[in-house]
Amino acid sequence: MQSSSSQPSAVTISCSYPLPPSQYYTQYTDENVARGRAPEPPRPLTEGNYSMFGQPMTNDDAIIRPLEMQGIKRLYPRDYDHKRELKKMNASILVNFLDLIDVLVKCPDTAKREEKCSDIAMLFVQMHHLINELRPHQARETIRVTLQCQKRQRVDIITRLNKQIDRVNDIISSCINNIPDANDMRLAVEDIKIKSSNGQLIGDNSSDDKKLNLNDAKEEAEMNELDSIMCSIIDEI
Repeated sequence: MQSSSSQPSAVTISCSYPLPPSQYYTQYTDENVARGRAPEPPRPLTEGNYSMFGQPMTNDDAIIRPLEMQGIKRLYPRDYDHKRELKKMNASILVNFLDLIDVLVKCPDTAKREEKCSDIAMLFVQMHHLINELRPHQARETIRVTLQCQKRQRVDIITRLNKQIDRVNDIISSCINNIPDANDMRLAVEDIKIKSSNGQLIGDNSSDDKKLNLNDAKEEAEMNELDSIMCSIIDEI
């Protein structure tokens, strides 16, 4: 007879999958963050074991663990070609599937049905492992293609920028070449002064007013002449 003082063994319940996202983001409210009550991000594991999707893992494990470490028998040789082995497994899966259909039609209650299902499952595990072994190569190729696209975009931007710089340099050179010489500008201003002093300004005001009007007229004439010169230069450009 079992003693009444015996205690039942403790049962540890663990979840193979992470909690829903709402269990996390609802804890990061403005109030919790302001008061420092928001959970800190998990620290990286430096030593020890952990469980991922119900499988025990260690930090020293390879990213892609061999089948032997997972307790699965290897169906292909050590030295192999991924492409050839994947084709062979694909053909084997099709053959086993046809055999399974034949078993289900003729004798579905026999043990051969379970055997065929186990064989197909094992082939899928082997194929999945071979595909996972190509993931590092896929990651490298993805990075290489991404870097090539970035390089091509930057080269295109630099090329267009250099074209714009060349166009601006051409415009500046054309403007510099179309600017008249200082002597021509001085002669044009003197001609305006002479024309202004030969009677273009008429008035009955006093001598002081006449001088002021003459100076204003000269300045205005000079400005008009300079404006016309600059306008002609811009029109030629």
